[in-house]
Amino acid sequence: MTTGNSFDIRIIGERINPGFKSTRALFDNSDIPGIQALAIRQVEAGAVYLNVNVGSQAMTDRPFLTDVVRAIQDVVDVPLSFDVPNTELFELCLDTYDRDAAGGELPIVNSITEHRWDAMDLYREHPFKVMVMASESVVDGVAKNNKTAEDIASTARRAALRLRDDCGMPMDHIYIDLSVSAIIADTEGLNRATLDAVRLIGSDPELEGLHMTGGLSNIGQQLPAKAADGSDLKHKLENAFLTLAVPFGFDTVLGTPWRGYEPLPEDDYVLTTYRHFLDQKGSQALRAVRKFYKA
Repeated sequence: MTTGNSFDIRIIGERINPGFKSTRALFDNSDIPGIQALAIRQVEAGAVYLNVNVGSQAMTDRPFLTDVVRAIQDVVDVPLSFDVPNTELFELCLDTYDRDAAGGELPIVNSITEHRWDAMDLYREHPFKVMVMASESVVDGVAKNNKTAEDIASTARRAALRLRDDCGMPMDHIYIDLSVSAIIADTEGLNRATLDAVRLIGSDPELEGLHMTGGLSNIGQQLPAKAADGSDLKHKLENAFLTLAVPFGFDTVLGTPWRGYEPLPEDDYVLTTYRHFLDQKGSQALRAVRKFYKA
């Protein structure tokens, strides 16, 4: 498990991603030494995997993508997670990946869904671990977004058993990605559905060993920096989600290793406000959001 955090979780470092302004500048300038320094910083802060996402540049500049993969593996020995938009680019990443440089560890393909399963065609030739998005499913041949805990959990179950039975993939090579929604726009109870899905998946004996993960940076989007008690609101929200999810098997965060994730005490202002928010929908949910930053 990742060091430097109080939760018993592992961190997949998320910073090699143009969604971060400073990283986008590195990509725009093809600053390979800067990207290597970012990789080293994440590993030194406790990341056990590094996610690699070069954005739309992967589609237009494939040599840059492979240069980034090789450059990262020149300076760190943790395995990589590949977040690219199509199967052809997954194959390019897997061809480039040096398993020996990662201590023999398999990379992660991030990600597949029930209606985007074609990357599994690469599995026999290039073994990998896989991240499955449980927020999407296929019903009667049509892709849809899951909005209930039962739909999320049943999608995760179907995918995990299919990977096990059809591909022979060990359960602990499967990462179920549970979308953590921004609370400011969550009027449909999506945060509640995600947390309830964690409980359902974590209690399913056939899924024992699989990992549950998600990115946390969305949860506090567009909210003020400070909570009503003066604390760092976005960071506290991340920790509030983890405080409720980790005990039920959420064991991996796609996040920033130096954030310092830690459980919140029961009487923490943001945690108690988050619990109240989880019980609301519609306009009541919007009013509950204001309580985070207006006492």
